[in-house]
Amino acid sequence: MKRSLILAAAIASLIAPFGAAAHKAWLRPSQTVLAGTDPWITVDAAVSNDLFYFNHVPLRLDNLVITAPDGSQVQPQNQASGKYRSVFDLQLAQQGTYRVAVVNSGLSGSWEENGKPRRWRGTPATFATEVPKDAKNLQVSQSLGRVETFVTNGSPNDTALKATGQGLELVPLTHPNDLFAGEAAKFRVLVDGKPAAGVEFEIVRGETRYRNAQDEIKAVTDANGEFSVTWPEAGMYWLEASRQDDKTSLPQARQRRLSYVATLEVLPQ
Repeated sequence: MKRSLILAAAIASLIAPFGAAAHKAWLRPSQTVLAGTDPWITVDAAVSNDLFYFNHVPLRLDNLVITAPDGSQVQPQNQASGKYRSVFDLQLAQQGTYRVAVVNSGLSGSWEENGKPRRWRGTPATFATEVPKDAKNLQVSQSLGRVETFVTNGSPNDTALKATGQGLELVPLTHPNDLFAGEAAKFRVLVDGKPAAGVEFEIVRGETRYRNAQDEIKAVTDANGEFSVTWPEAGMYWLEASRQDDKTSLPQARQRRLSYVATLEVLPQ
């Protein structure tokens, strides 16, 4: 009995980080709409209890992908990570819209070895060499998550907004840097490039530290994978959704966990 309880706890620990409501991952740019020949922004990246304050851990930037208005990949500058946050600067040399995203993909596994639970994290490439072929009570899950934001220099465009066809993605039907309080915005949600119905989004305005209620907005995608939201007031908003399925890329993995987070700025009228 004790052994089974330990193993169950180990398996649960692989799932809990994705569903822990108290800790929210996010990217927050210093500005989202700019105009100039060579402007810069600074982006904070963290996992916190309050939006958008640094009070838990920094968001790792190992898998940071920045897509420029022409679809090319550009590099951040002055990247650093401290106790509670990561930070980097971005030079907006091109006119148009940038997509700034941290995209994480991997596998988590647990098994029993000599009466003790073992845990593993890695990729499909390392699974064969790092996990015993005869692992007892092996449980493997796959995860694919995206945390992103959008910034526009000058006139917006949509080249960087195109979906990759991998995992859970948000395709803005209303441009993400053209959002205003009191107006409705529309989005399409894709899973592996196809419209996904029934995906529930939680939408929360920042500054939760200074109010007793989260005041979250709930939205669910329709049969076309679309949903709309009317912004109650100006501010930085955090959008989050997750989904589970069995469409794994590794036969040993029984489930796949998809997650999506975006930070959007809503401007006053």
